[in-house]
Amino acid sequence: MTTRLHAYIEGAGVLGPGLSGWPQAVQVLAGKTAYEPQPTVLPPPSALPGPERRRTGAPVKLALAVGGEAVAASERDAATLATVFAASGGDGQNCHAVCETLAGEDRALSPTRFHNSVQNAPAGYWGIAMRAMAPANVICAYDGSFAAGLLESVTQAAIDARPTLLIAFDTAYPAPIHEMRPIDDAFGVALVLAPQASERTLARIEVRLTDASATTLASPAFEALRLGNPAARALPLVEALAARRSGSVVLEYLDDLRLEVDVAVTSQDRDTAS
Repeated sequence: MTTRLHAYIEGAGVLGPGLSGWPQAVQVLAGKTAYEPQPTVLPPPSALPGPERRRTGAPVKLALAVGGEAVAASERDAATLATVFAASGGDGQNCHAVCETLAGEDRALSPTRFHNSVQNAPAGYWGIAMRAMAPANVICAYDGSFAAGLLESVTQAAIDARPTLLIAFDTAYPAPIHEMRPIDDAFGVALVLAPQASERTLARIEVRLTDASATTLASPAFEALRLGNPAARALPLVEALAARRSGSVVLEYLDDLRLEVDVAVTSQDRDTAS
């Protein structure tokens, strides 16, 4: 693909091992604060009504946390934003529980287990929490899910001229599924992408397909995190945003094709020039 599409990042959210939100993650990823890996703490989804809140699993809590942070930073109305949800799989804990039930004598599944087992469950809960009626897409592309979601989100912003929220997330799998899909902890990232620059613009990004190798991270700890969770394949881009470093990063996508992202950060005074 020689076509280049661009969009403007207005807000970001991140949550993962040792990363407890965008402001703290900026300090860590920019090298201003030491990285101390700790298990991800998922906040309760307070935006949901009580009955729905009690039914949610880790992916929904993660998606709502990072999505809400990114939208708040962008100062946009979450209800009006088109959304793209990207994850390599569903709710690992719920999948394990479903498999246990189906392997037993009583194979009756609860309605809650069933509806939380589908890939688009976080999108549904997001719609409830934010009262969102805007279009929502759900994408799954194995380890390339973040790149696939980013490509879709930039395309919507550039072609449809519509602000779009990307929420990428993956959570842990318990044994024995963990042996086949070794994801140890939750990681999520969200970006609000706009078709035009504004006073809230953090960076202009331009994407295109490439056969270049994926960008690796200099820090062994961050590289281990990048490889340990599919959503964390976003880290080269997230690190560039945090360090306010313009340049190009290459993200994992397909076996023989990657996604190159040119990043042009704004000045500290939020210069809005295109």
